[in-house]
Amino acid sequence: MKETKFITQAAAIAALYVVLTLLANALGLASNAIQVRFSEALTILPFFTPAAIPGLFIGCILSNIICDGILVDIIFGSIATLIGALGTYAIRKTLPDWCACIPPILANTIIVPFVLAYGYGMEEGIPYLMLTVGAGEVISCGILGIALLKALKGYKKIFVTDKAV
Repeated sequence: MKETKFITQAAAIAALYVVLTLLANALGLASNAIQVRFSEALTILPFFTPAAIPGLFIGCILSNIICDGILVDIIFGSIATLIGALGTYAIRKTLPDWCACIPPILANTIIVPFVLAYGYGMEEGIPYLMLTVGAGEVISCGILGIALLKALKGYKKIFVTDKAV
């Protein structure tokens, strides 16, 4: 039963990540120098369940493929999301709730600008791309993600699984 719940949660999170990324992509917000992926708000979900870690990673891979990302973006953009999810899971019991957004913000702010600069040939420069990607992450993870965390906090017992990653 626990494995079924884990797999179901991971799949649902992956699907939701894809849908939210496609919505942001349709609005022109999912890629380029300024990125506000609504799906990145979901990166706080490892605070509740380890099933979010593979769910976010797979969702990001699928989103990057569907949104015509190049191979380096599919790989390293998804790894940035995975690192952020692992970081959120790691700090969930030791730091205040609002810190759940810090690992994904940092991982994406550090990794994605290099993908944009070297993978897509964006000439804006790494510091500028760090600023723009970081700002987008603060909006999606920091603001939307923490709002989601606060909304879901009362339902924590529904999400929590005992299965470790």
